[in-house]
Amino acid sequence: MLTESILPVSSLYLHVPFCARKCEYCAFYSEASDGEVISRYVTSLLRELELVAHDVRPKTVFFGGGTPSLLSLDQWKSILSTMERLNLLGAAEWTIESNPATVSLDKAKLWRDHGVNRVSMGVQSLDENLLDRLGRVHSREMVFKSFDTLRKAGFDNVNVDLMFAIPGQTLDIWRATLDEAIALGSEHLSSYEVIYEDDTPLFHQLKAGEFSVDEDLACDMFEELVERSASRGFTQYEIANFAQGPLVPDPSTESFGPASVVQIPARACRHNVNYWRGGSYYGLGPSAAGYVRGVRTKNWSNTSVYCDQLEKGRRAIDWTEELTPLKRAGETAAFGLRMNAGWAFDPFQQTTGYDLRLEWKTEMEQLVRQGQGHLDEQHFRLTPAGLRFADAAAEMFLR
Repeated sequence: MLTESILPVSSLYLHVPFCARKCEYCAFYSEASDGEVISRYVTSLLRELELVAHDVRPKTVFFGGGTPSLLSLDQWKSILSTMERLNLLGAAEWTIESNPATVSLDKAKLWRDHGVNRVSMGVQSLDENLLDRLGRVHSREMVFKSFDTLRKAGFDNVNVDLMFAIPGQTLDIWRATLDEAIALGSEHLSSYEVIYEDDTPLFHQLKAGEFSVDEDLACDMFEELVERSASRGFTQYEIANFAQGPLVPDPSTESFGPASVVQIPARACRHNVNYWRGGSYYGLGPSAAGYVRGVRTKNWSNTSVYCDQLEKGRRAIDWTEELTPLKRAGETAAFGLRMNAGWAFDPFQQTTGYDLRLEWKTEMEQLVRQGQGHLDEQHFRLTPAGLRFADAAAEMFLR
């Protein structure tokens, strides 16, 4: 805790809120692209980088969205040259999210030349009808072409993002998508069940009775995901995340001694692991959340307001919340249980100041009785059955 308060923040998230078209399921803050608005946003983002650069020494950088790959080559040159000037290059892991429809070889080479070493490609499905159902702007052909483009540019760490339990998706379609996606040969696979968020077209269609949710089918699809990815060399390390490579120490636990070391696959997303382990990170861009030394922040979810604030020389923060030590520990416990390894007790106590075995003894015992938790002398983790419903388990640990 003391060390964290002294050292610069090592994780940086930057939100690019623009898309060619809003997807049917998306509840993230994003908007249709507009040349003048994007140009103003880029200028404001660079100003925000200037304001936090003194407190950032990035080990992980993540450009999310929206669609970061939608930015033009010149806009990326401006961002990358500013990051170079501010000494923000050189992260051990640097991810950019991309849409298969907006990846070019010139852009990919520019990223790679500046140290970007990981691309997360939003595939979602390889079935043309389902891509149309989701409102995606890319085709299945673009997925294969973009993957080849990234390889030509020198990327050897690519994530493929998929969705399951899409309305109209059968188990056979899901199996075919998994097989084709895995056959691409990516180093990482993320796969999320469709969530029906308020104020999205899919939510309104569900409420209107245009389709129904089949929970049993969703469970079958999740089991298929776990089994097929494992059979092809992927290791599940978090509910929705699977990675290739040998097991290596989780950097958030290796400083606490051999008994506490948790193993994760080498190609695991270190930026996301930092989230799940309760680490600090700066969040820049419209709607971006940040968490720095126990203080949570949220930028304005409005690009115009965001730019207005930065043009006045100040961060575009909508609200802040300073978490009490117990609330902070509860959130850290809840996020960490998303990982297959769960929590080792010593790192948790040294990170938060609380002992899981005391403050959360009742909750852990309840999950063990339900067959959703596993408890031993050094660790607590969710079982495969518990991971399937990890959000409900996590709520038990919040304070």
